[in-house]
Parts: sequence; C-alpha cells; structure tokens
Amino acid sequence: MSAELFNLLDEIEEEKGISKDVVLDALESALISAYKKNFGAVEDINVKFSDDGDIRIFARKEVVEEVEDRETQISLEDAQKIKGDYKAGDVAEFEVTPDSFGRIAAQTARQVVFQRIREAEREKMVDEYSDRENSIASAIVRKIERRNVMLEIDGAESVLMPNEQVKHDNYRVGERYKVFVVEVADSIKGVHLVVSRSHPGLVRCLFELEVPEIAQGIIEFKGISREAGSRSKIAVASTMDNVDPVGTCIGPKGMRVQNVIDELRGEKIDIIRYSDDPAEYVSNALSPADVVSIEVFPENKMCKVVVPESQLSLAIGKEGQNVRLAARLTGWKIDLSSIPDNEIKKGDKTLEAAFEQLGNELLT
Repeated sequence: MSAELFNLLDEIEEEKGISKDVVLDALESALISAYKKNFGAVEDINVKFSDDGDIRIFARKEVVEEVEDRETQISLEDAQKIKGDYKAGDVAEFEVTPDSFGRIAAQTARQVVFQRIREAEREKMVDEYSDRENSIASAIVRKIERRNVMLEIDGAESVLMPNEQVKHDNYRVGERYKVFVVEVADSIKGVHLVVSRSHPGLVRCLFELEVPEIAQGIIEFKGISREAGSRSKIAVASTMDNVDPVGTCIGPKGMRVQNVIDELRGEKIDIIRYSDDPAEYVSNALSPADVVSIEVFPENKMCKVVVPESQLSLAIGKEGQNVRLAARLTGWKIDLSSIPDNEIKKGDKTLEAAFEQLGNELLT
C-alpha cells in the first residue's frame, strides 16, 4: 500500500463529509477478517497504518514457559528473540504481515472505501428525504413495467404500485405527476420512496399548494374522505369570521378547486363547511343533497336524516357513494329516509306536524 490511500481518504473527507477515522476503523476490521481468512485464525490481530501508507499486521500472544496453544501463546525463548526484556506473563506483539498481503490489502481497502462512500451517500439521502414523508412531490415517469410505474423524484427512485394508482391516470414515459410520499425507506440500492396517487393525503397537499390561506393558518382542514379516481369530500373551517372557508378553497371562478380536479384527472370534489355541531356537520357532508331534518343519537354516534323524496337518490349517491363518503368524513353512521316533496311545500304548521309524526315513527 502507498500514501495514495491516505490522500484519497483526505479527499473523501473533504468532498463527501465522510470521516477519515470512520473509514480507517472499517478498513481495520476488514483487513483483520481478510488476514484470518487467508493466513490463519490467529485470535488477537492488530492493524497498524504507517505514515508512508504501509499497512502492517501484528499478532499478540501471551508469553509462556511452555506453549500449549500456538494461536494464543508464544514461548519465552521466541519472545525474547523479538524483544529481549519479555518475561513470562507478558503479551508479546510482533509483525506477521505476509509478503503477498499487499495485493489483498489494496483490494480490501478499495472495497471498504467504496462501500463506505455508498453507505454515507445513502444515509445522506435518507436524512435529506426523511422530512418529505406525508408531503407532495413531483415525479417523472421513467419506465412502465406491466402495471408498475417507475418514477424518479429528485434523483431518488420510486415505484407506483397498481394499488396506489387511480383509474383515470394514463401514464406515459416522460410525463410528470404529483404524488403523495407515504414513506421514505432505506434499501440496498439506496433511498426508496413509497408513493401514492390514491392516498387521501394527496388531495390535502394539492389544496395546500393552491390555497395560500392554508399555509397562513386561516383555513384548516378538518377531514378528508376519498374514493380515488371517483370522488372526494373535504371538510374545511376558517379561523377568521370574515373568511368563507368553502369559497376560499373554490377560488375565483372555481379556479383553485379546478386545478386540483385537473391534477386528479377529473375526480369530483365536494368542499363542505366543518361544524362542531354533529347535525350541521352531517347535513353539510351530504351535499349536494338538501336535508329536511336530522336527529342525532350520540350514544350510538348515529344520525337519522330526512331528505326530500326527490333528492333521496342524490343523497345516497351512485352505488351509495355520497352517503358512504359523508359517513367516513364525519365519523357518524347515517340512516337516510325521505319525505314527499308536496308535504315539505305545505304551511309551517303542517310541516311541523309532519316532522313530529315522522320523528315519532322513527323512534318507535
């Protein structure tokens, strides 16, 4: 070995921030293993690096009058040939570097240095990307293998699995998509980002990009329920009385919500006003259907909701989607029923009587 190794370690420390001492410690362990593998299993081995770059191997053995174990002991006579003042009970240290060890040492050093560089770069990338979990990222499609979409995100690789895709996406190589980073994982090949296009978090992050009032803390997200590729419901609230949370998220001429819809390839989005009152919250969540009356049962966390007969199918939604998403969003079970439209249009007294009669029927 030559001083070139130490010059290289100095350059690596300066350019990549990898401590020279850390690499030398790893190299020492690797050289000891290489020596034992190729030249015998001496138990106590020490590696020394000289100033001129040479690597030397030293064995340490107990000095004894009579040798019983040659791997751990050396006779007093042989020890005194190395150093005259050794006496029984001392630990003698002597060089055992084989003539052919230089080639093995060079190869081992190269492997250790490159492995440590790869590990350090991987650790650096993990640290760099770790704060991106539960956030949005811009990804470029690099390859499509069967139904798996290979993505690149700022130099890191990722695979968009079929169960994380949405049905309206038609992926093409070179196209850019917004994805939700579910997890940052450290793999053998480097940093791997677990991403999704179907995660509800993607909807939240897209609105955060479009609605600056969210970053300012004026608008708050209170809940999201999503059936990816079809429909999402989001509940929002305002921390300022003079700011309409729904209108703010919709944006001028609907541009803010439309940008989110476009990124989600046409997925419908219902933006509803959050309320601490369960009846009002559930009523809002059933939008676009109108609610005639609602009765809350806190002990079962259930609501019995009455809607106009003409809007019952709208409240239920296609294949039950609307009421299902509303229930997920609010966390309340929803029992839907209807009242004929012509009864709703009657006078107040008749309407109140109809509601009272319907309420009694629901309770019996």
